[in-house]
Amino acid sequence: MQNESFLQATDFIDSDHETVRAFAHDVCREVGSAEDKAIQLYYAVRDGIRYTPYLDFADPEMYRASSVLRNGYGFCVSKAALLAACGRVLEIPSRVGFADVTNHLNTPRLREMNGGDLMRWHAFTEFYLQGSWIKATPAFNLELCTRFRVKPLEFNGREDSIFHPFDADQRRHMEYVHDRGSFADIPFAAIVATFRKHSPKLFGPAVAGDFSAEAQPS
Repeated sequence: MQNESFLQATDFIDSDHETVRAFAHDVCREVGSAEDKAIQLYYAVRDGIRYTPYLDFADPEMYRASSVLRNGYGFCVSKAALLAACGRVLEIPSRVGFADVTNHLNTPRLREMNGGDLMRWHAFTEFYLQGSWIKATPAFNLELCTRFRVKPLEFNGREDSIFHPFDADQRRHMEYVHDRGSFADIPFAAIVATFRKHSPKLFGPAVAGDFSAEAQPS
């Protein structure tokens, strides 16, 4: 099968973990088609897992699907890993895609820690549905979008769901500037190497905080 590698459990997209399997089946227990399952999973991960960029980026557990499910929070990479893992549980070929994006609505603290507005290795999930790979971006939960006045991303199982170029007030929001490709598992070593080179402050001794409380447009 052409997409067999995107159905198998991997180190970070650990779709064989019992809690991930239970979560996916519980979310979709009354859902029929693959498209509808993907939609249900998307909203469960988008809004059920709180987004935060304040975590230990050197810790591989912060990237693993089962860990983000256990913690109840994660960043774009770990939330995309969880969504892909859930898709694989339900026999939907799933992978993780990456791009560098310019975030024009960053918070001052995150901008300082990141070393600017270019966010490297931004992640999203890709589902193989109806013969095509469809992008789904579960990073920002609805509450965070509301606080930041960012349009929440919707997903219909047919069209790509990626960040809007403008926010609710028509200010520039996200700009995709470099495609890093799609992967069957999280390229942990490459991501950490890039972060250490370009955003070393992300590895500081006290990377903690309430990102939602900071989420006021600058």
